[in-house]
Amino acid sequence: MNVFIKPFLSYLRYERGYSAHTVMAYERDLLQFESFVYANAEGAVIDVRLIDADCVRSWMVSLLDKSMAPGSVNRKLSSLKSFFKFLLKQGVLSESPVRLVVGPKQSRPLPFFVKEKEMADLLDGPSFDSDFEGRRDRLLLEMLYQTGLRRSELVGIRYADIDMEAMQLRVNGKRNKQRIIPFAGRLKEMILHYISLKERVIPADDARYLFVRKNGEPLTGSIVYRIVRKRLSGIPMLAKCSPHVLRHSFATSMLNDGAELNAVKELLGHGSLASTSVYTHITFEELKKMYHAHPRAKK
Repeated sequence: MNVFIKPFLSYLRYERGYSAHTVMAYERDLLQFESFVYANAEGAVIDVRLIDADCVRSWMVSLLDKSMAPGSVNRKLSSLKSFFKFLLKQGVLSESPVRLVVGPKQSRPLPFFVKEKEMADLLDGPSFDSDFEGRRDRLLLEMLYQTGLRRSELVGIRYADIDMEAMQLRVNGKRNKQRIIPFAGRLKEMILHYISLKERVIPADDARYLFVRKNGEPLTGSIVYRIVRKRLSGIPMLAKCSPHVLRHSFATSMLNDGAELNAVKELLGHGSLASTSVYTHITFEELKKMYHAHPRAKK
């Protein structure tokens, strides 16, 4: 099986345009499955053409027995399905062993989000210093909240991606899909002030990344995560503090203020409305809470 994994990963990276992070996730899933098959074959060499649906189901059961969440098992199953589909295209297999395999049922939890007032209190409050890192962190949170960017998209922003005159941002999303996101005058002013300060105190970088450390190196996704977690940790009752929470908050605020679902889908860079429609459940939950606050609803 291993002899086919590397060509598959190269196919994902260079033909499908998947990020290195995504390809690594596929690799982990496939190697984990291969280890399971190898262990159950007592060390014998396994021909990939002999793998069947029962083998895959046994692997899934073993993962669930280890208390792995159904969502994680389904993601691993998806990796296997993509792998065997690749082998079909290559003529290695005549039929996929996972064709009829169904993953475990899972409930889809509603995404965490920050309420608009809480976000306004944070961004307009005194918690950000006026030095470079304080200005950077505030702009970083403001941009995530106002644009709905993924953190991987945020760290990749360069000066050339920002059109100040048109007030729009060019974003390289998943699978190298580009999209244009408009931004408001408030964010434009913050970007200009930040760039002015950055160019005075930070060494110039050839790539001209927007968000950098004090040594001029571009921020990484893990640094962005730590910054956001630190800043959001002061918000009461917020169970999760991550950049993706701000993406959820952006979508929820847009829909609450009357934006069309399809427009939010395009701004988020979702491939289908199904991914975006989860936010309609959030707004409906808020609507139910408002209704139950009515005195007659308590009867």
